[in-house]
Amino acid sequence: MADIDLTMRDIYLARARIAPLVHKTPLVSSPELSELTGSEVTLKLECLQETGSFKPRGAANKILSLNSAVRQRGVVTVSSGNHGRALAYVAQCLGLRAVVCLYEKVPANKRDATRKLGAEVVVKGSTYAEANEEAFRLAKKEGLEMIHPYDDPVVIAGQGTIGLELLEEFPALDTVVIPLSGGGLLGGIAFTLKSADPKIHVVGVMMERGPAMVESLRAGRIVDIVEEPTLADALAGNLPPDQYAFKLVQKTIDETVLVSEEEIAAAMAFSLKNHHLVVEGSGAVGIAALMSGKIQHLGEHVAVVISGANVDMPLLLRVAQDHL
Repeated sequence: MADIDLTMRDIYLARARIAPLVHKTPLVSSPELSELTGSEVTLKLECLQETGSFKPRGAANKILSLNSAVRQRGVVTVSSGNHGRALAYVAQCLGLRAVVCLYEKVPANKRDATRKLGAEVVVKGSTYAEANEEAFRLAKKEGLEMIHPYDDPVVIAGQGTIGLELLEEFPALDTVVIPLSGGGLLGGIAFTLKSADPKIHVVGVMMERGPAMVESLRAGRIVDIVEEPTLADALAGNLPPDQYAFKLVQKTIDETVLVSEEEIAAAMAFSLKNHHLVVEGSGAVGIAALMSGKIQHLGEHVAVVISGANVDMPLLLRVAQDHL
């Protein structure tokens, strides 16, 4: 793909590199969504990945690509929750120091899970941007390697391994529905799929509250938005300037969809009822897009990426009680 610093060799190297630390996740059919949409719908269950989200793929690929001297100094990151937990998991497996900078709105369950994996958790500021500044400050001060959650071709190549698994298990795939935030997940999967067939239709889904990437795509440049509370907390936050992932998403995305908080909650309850799956709000947005009928161009063979399971249990129980 012209002027994109990523190749299919990178995706295959990533798969080989991360294999000891990362699962090949199941792809399951959804009869209920298939009946609702009239298409063959499958769910890619990254919610069953190590640490409960897709994030170990990118984190492992980046850390394992570092030379041993850099690695041994330790790693630091900023996160809305899932990437930090993944980084902590990979660092624990490799015996490395890990520092994870979170902001005040990150749910307590995600903070606690990261600490339990041995990472040093630093909570700084009320926004992602403030936590990001702290991560870069610590990287410079303490000689730690910054592992960006999404804006890094090596991290993106790790997420792109999901695309390989989709192609191998569902070669008839013509539409993929992916949660959208900073663009690392969508960019990696879309690059892989479109390298195989440019006609595969890529749909990115965000929440209506504070959809930074969608607003930036509409403007043709990165714009700041006001962060708002949302069930899809892992998709929240503004984008950094001069973003690599943004340019990749611009080249590979075909359609964007915004879903409401009510639609996200209904999708979480649907996952629990029909598939016995615990899915966080961010992981449920693709199902929400299908249930709401908002996707404009839906093919006959559809894969929905269920990106995470790390929801606070009392919150999930309240959602289930309201919708089941």
